[in-house]
Amino acid sequence: MTKQFLLTVGILGSTGVIFGAFGSHLLNENISASNLGNWNLAVMYQMIHTLALLAITFMNRYVKRGYLNTIYYLFVLGIFLFCGSLYISSISELTGIEIGVLKYSAPLGGLLLIAGWLFIIQSGIAYQHQKRSSRH
Repeated sequence: MTKQFLLTVGILGSTGVIFGAFGSHLLNENISASNLGNWNLAVMYQMIHTLALLAITFMNRYVKRGYLNTIYYLFVLGIFLFCGSLYISSISELTGIEIGVLKYSAPLGGLLLIAGWLFIIQSGIAYQHQKRSSRH
């Protein structure tokens, strides 16, 4: 589980930095300010949720695996749907690709990201502290 989480975090984090640089250096003067704002919003959400995934990677001692897996899949799918649709729609004026039905994936992705945070809350509610054994 930890290996999968770390690989995912590495991929999402590095692509987030690449997309941020791409937007800053290549898209800055080539797309509208509104689309550039949406691009940057996607980068920000990708990076925030990637860092959240990194944090939950090391919660496996404290939180049940079922919660961690659920949070993982909600965040990853949410990032792909929310950020992915923003990335695609942001460069539509350059590529000519119309997002069409995919415009509904941003709100769905957002709901998945929210659900991931709600599962973190639920894991906190279900958490039961276990005392460490004392050594004499």
